[in-house]
Order: sequence, then structure tokens, then C-alpha cells
Amino acid sequence: MTEISLVRIDEKNLRKIRELGFREDQPEWKKWDGPYFVGDYQKYESFDDFKAKEGEFFLSDRLRAIIAKEKLVGVVTKYWEDERTRWLDIGITIYRKENWNQNIGTRALSLWIDEIFKTTEKLAHIGLVTWSGNQRMIKAAQKLGMKMEARIRKVRYYQNTYYDSLTFGILREEWKNERI
Repeated sequence: MTEISLVRIDEKNLRKIRELGFREDQPEWKKWDGPYFVGDYQKYESFDDFKAKEGEFFLSDRLRAIIAKEKLVGVVTKYWEDERTRWLDIGITIYRKENWNQNIGTRALSLWIDEIFKTTEKLAHIGLVTWSGNQRMIKAAQKLGMKMEARIRKVRYYQNTYYDSLTFGILREEWKNERI
């Protein structure tokens, strides 16, 4: 089994993220990462442009780089839907197709959930939002023991097809029993 770790993103990792994920006009990973959000992806011709525009986000505490086989393959994220009420969601991007379907994402999300629950003491719930066209993300959420908490039908329109928005979640006490 491939060793998976999560690390804080530094400038070296930031360069790799730009190389893996932000050099193509239409990268394959973007077809699965909320493809119905038109215009939220940008290709960067240079690292300096990428760092100027995206560096603050990628270097923040909201992300970790996913390391598999000693190589950066993607990122995990966390974001507050509402910090005041302690409503936090997570996400993941694995940039290259050759790293998909290897259980890397599920294991990285497991490490991320562990870290978040350990460092955010009063947090009771972690959520994950995806769309019904992303079967790999759905399977990962289910393997992690996350429960489907909401299905908003036909609100994600992509390539002439309507998809559902799906929300999964896990409670701290459930997570203690679900470790992968």
C-alpha cells in the first residue's frame, strides 16, 4: 500500500501544484471538480502569475498537499460554510488521472478528517459536497463512513445534463468508530 501523507504547502510545493494543475487550458481534473462552475478555473503561463493570484490561498492553513510515493499528487481543503456556527466542509483534488482509482483520495481525506478533528476541538461535524456525476467522490465519502445528508435534485447542469448536488457528513463521535 502506498504511503500517503499530508504536508503544509510551501513554495516548492506551490510550484508543483501549478505544474500539475494549472498549466493546461482544460485539465482533466477540472471535469470532476464542480465542472458546472463556469469560469472558476484559470491557466497560468508562469509560476509568478500563479503565485501572485493563487499563492495566498494555497499557502494558507486551509490546504495540505497530498504526498503519495514521495510525490505531490493533489490537495485537500477545508472551508467554513459558517465559522460562527462551526459548519465546516472539506474537499480534495487529485490532479493527474494516473493517480486516480488507487484509494489515495480516500486515505488522504481520512488523514485530513483526523487532523481537523484533532486541531478543531469544538467541531462536531465535517461535511463534503459533491455532485451526482462524481462517482469516485461519492464512493470515497461512503468508505469514510460519511452519511448522505442532502440531495438537491437537478441543480448542477453540465454538458446538457442535470445532476444532483450531494452533501455528505460525519460527526466527531461517528468518526471515532470509522477510521480507515
